[in-house]
Amino acid sequence: MRPVRFLLPGTGPRFRGGGLGVELQTARIVGEIADVELVTYRQRQADLPFLDDLLRRETPPGEALWIVSWGFDVPKLLRRLRGRPVAYHAHSSGYGFDLPAGVPVLAVSRNTLGYWGDRAPRNPLFLVPNALEPQWLERGARSGNPSVGPGLLQRRRPVDVLVQRRKTSRYVLEQLVPALRGRGLRVEVQEGWVDDLVDLFNGATVYVYDSADYWRGRGVSEGFGLPPIEALASGCVVFSSLNHALADLLDPGVKLGHQIGCGSLAHDLARIEAAVADPGRWRPGSADLDILLEACSEAALRERWRAALEDLEALGRRRGAGPAGRPLVAEPLWKLRLRQWGGRWRRVVDRFRGWPVRPLPGTPPP
Repeated sequence: MRPVRFLLPGTGPRFRGGGLGVELQTARIVGEIADVELVTYRQRQADLPFLDDLLRRETPPGEALWIVSWGFDVPKLLRRLRGRPVAYHAHSSGYGFDLPAGVPVLAVSRNTLGYWGDRAPRNPLFLVPNALEPQWLERGARSGNPSVGPGLLQRRRPVDVLVQRRKTSRYVLEQLVPALRGRGLRVEVQEGWVDDLVDLFNGATVYVYDSADYWRGRGVSEGFGLPPIEALASGCVVFSSLNHALADLLDPGVKLGHQIGCGSLAHDLARIEAAVADPGRWRPGSADLDILLEACSEAALRERWRAALEDLEALGRRRGAGPAGRPLVAEPLWKLRLRQWGGRWRRVVDRFRGWPVRPLPGTPPP
C-alpha cells in the first residue's frame, strides 16, 4: 500500500480545535495499516516536513497519496498537488467549490457523502465516519460498560444539565439555561479548556447540544458532531439539534438523542425536567447504544480506511488501461437542465394539432 501524507495547516495552538484533533486521530489510525506522514503547509515546524519543500524536491506523480481536508484551503491545495495522487477527507460540506474529475472523497458522514454524491457523482466516494477516542468507550459512565462500577452508575450526578458554550445557540444560552436554573436545576455552562472531558460528561445527567444556528450562520454543515455521541457514551440523556450529520446518528425514535428546540420553550423545559428526575426512562436501550458506539469505534474506522485505500490502489492501477481507465466526468448542471427543459418543451409542442409528433428518446414511435 502506498504511503499516505496528511496535509495540515499546522499543529500548534492557533490551529487547535475539533478538526485538527480528528485529523490527527485519523492519521494515527491509518498509520496502523500504512506508512503515514504529517505535512504542514502554513506553519513551518521543526518536527514536521513542509509542503513547499517536498514539492520542490519530488517530481510528480510521486509515491505518496496526499490527503487534504481543511475546508476553504482545499481548492488551492488541489491545484498545487495537480499530477499527484490526492484525495479529499471531507468533513463539513457547503464550501461551494467543485472537485476535479477523479479526485476521491473520503466523507466523514452520510450527510457529507450525499452532498458529494450529488455534486461529484462520478468521483470515487467513500464513507469513513469519525471515531470516538478510546477513553470514551473505556471510561464513559453508561449502563453496560464493564469498566465502570455500579456506584458510579447509580449515584445522582452533580450536574443536572451540561451545556458547552462554543457553537451553542442564543436560544439555549439566553432562554433555556436561565429558565432551567429558575426551576432549581443545576446547570453548568462549560467554556475554555478542560483537562478531562470524560470526567466532565460523566458528572452530568442531561447534555444539551444545539449547533444549528452556528452552522447555518457559517453557511456550511456540521461535518459529524462528536459531542452528542461522547455524551451518550458517558450515560447522559442527550438533547440535540438534528442538523446535517447529527441526523446521521441521532434517532429520537429509540432515544438516541432527543430534539432540542422542539416547538416551544415550555415543551423543552418539561422534557428536560422529566429527564433529570428519571434519566433511565430517557436513555437509549443498551443494544441500540452499543451498535452506535461500535460503529464509532477506532476499530471500525480503521477497517473502513483499509477498504477505501485498497480500492484506491486498484483504481490507480487501472488508470493506465487506455481510454477506459480515464477518470469519469460528470455532466455539468447547465447541460442536464437544458436537456430536461428541452424534453418538457418538446412534449408541450407535440400536443399542438398539425405539429409532427416525435417520440421521446427510448420510446417506440406512434
